[in-house]
Amino acid sequence: MWLPYNRNAPTDNATPDDCDWTTVSQTLLCVSLTTPTVEETLSVLHSAGRRFDIAELRLDYLPEPTEDDVRRLLEGRPCPVIVTNRPEREGGRWTGDEAARLELLAVADRLGADYVDVEIDSLDGYAPQGRAGLIVSYHNYDETPADLAAIARRIEQTDAAVVKLATHANSLLDNLAAIHVLRDATKPTIAVTMGEHGHVSRVLGAKFGAFLVFASLGAGREAAPGQVPVDQMLDLYRFRNVGPGTALYGVVANPVAHSMSPAIHNAAFGHCGIDAVYLPFRVDDVAEFIPAYQTLPVAGYSVTIPHKQSVIALLQDVQPLAARIGAVNTIVDRGGRLVGSNTDWSAAVAAVGSGLREGESLDGKRVLLVGAGGAARAMAFGLAERGCDVVIANRTRERAVRLAADVGCTQVDVADMGSVPYDILVNGTSLGMHPRVDATPADAAMLREGAVVFDSVYNPLETRLLREAAGAGCRTVKGLEMFVNQAVEQFELWTGQTAPRDVMRQVVAARLSG
Repeated sequence: MWLPYNRNAPTDNATPDDCDWTTVSQTLLCVSLTTPTVEETLSVLHSAGRRFDIAELRLDYLPEPTEDDVRRLLEGRPCPVIVTNRPEREGGRWTGDEAARLELLAVADRLGADYVDVEIDSLDGYAPQGRAGLIVSYHNYDETPADLAAIARRIEQTDAAVVKLATHANSLLDNLAAIHVLRDATKPTIAVTMGEHGHVSRVLGAKFGAFLVFASLGAGREAAPGQVPVDQMLDLYRFRNVGPGTALYGVVANPVAHSMSPAIHNAAFGHCGIDAVYLPFRVDDVAEFIPAYQTLPVAGYSVTIPHKQSVIALLQDVQPLAARIGAVNTIVDRGGRLVGSNTDWSAAVAAVGSGLREGESLDGKRVLLVGAGGAARAMAFGLAERGCDVVIANRTRERAVRLAADVGCTQVDVADMGSVPYDILVNGTSLGMHPRVDATPADAAMLREGAVVFDSVYNPLETRLLREAAGAGCRTVKGLEMFVNQAVEQFELWTGQTAPRDVMRQVVAARLSG
């Protein structure tokens, strides 16, 4: 894989011939400059805070671009550039004459552009005039076609210096087609998928030898659907550290866009110097996703709503208590065998225990647990395992009855919760979670002075339940504790190393406070 790298950035008066170019084996980070004027484009391109390696100059975003505009953009450029003039039929904004469009690209070639991007169906009309590298591209905004590999081979047989494929991902599995193209490439290749699922091919481009990966200047400034902002690529996913040996982890969920797991685990990997990256996977069909992505492979998963129970059938081994709970939130690949665990129960038990006085034990404590869903189920089994007398209340009585029978504990109707004497009150529901921050699972009148009150909701950091409990003289424990605890356990199961608990806590607290 041959990549241009400017060792000695040119001065404002230098020409491209004055630049000292060499080649390095490293995937470049490219930002598409979709600014509407030459002046704004130059401002971004020459910014002292520039964080990209190569820029794509989108002439089709300029109103009536001219040869003089192209000259101004290329003079004294501080990094390599790709000149693109994308027609509307290929997702761009050029609606004018086709010959005039291609002529501007030929002008860019003659004026010393590093690369020009020409669509494969436009090659016959393009007449190169200089020595720019030719990127031959294919775009499909509807799907990732089944014959993507054949399209890549067809482009390789042209005069292309670089092969480019950009297709829409209708599922996470479409990323695998792009990755297979990268693995089999015989020329420098760009293969990305667009849309919500496309971040996988972008973040992992460097792992599989992509020529470059496109990013946007920021949210809302994308040149194509699914481009990740450059700051997220560098700061959240640590793109500079991703390479062939990088291990892959991720969270399996639906929805997943607001998950904080990528931030917490990528920060932990970075702090510990572990060559790994963690991605969000919005999975519709977990039975289809898990086997397909083991071809990469994925070293470990976090699993959350709605897949904690259905994923069990796909695993080769399950921790005994996780099997009893009937839910898995952590998967580790042990030499090709997928092993499932549940860190929710132990994380909750540790969080609840942190509210006890020194020397106190959970053994024998009566716990009133509100909820009977996946999280509450893990808590019920875990607390019972530690010797607690668990009483379950849930809005849907039938679910509470079933859970109480499975755990071997007591059930009480929600209307009767106020009559239950308890040492510990646990909210295992989503009541009080952002944006419904005024909701609470328990009336203030039933809060008992001196009791421990734990709310598994961690967004917001302080829920209405916790505020009212503190006002009633209760000892309170935030949901942040459980979230950090379960993430710490996951990290240690995956890596065998001690997790940087303080770093992980700070990441979550900062994001929630922000």
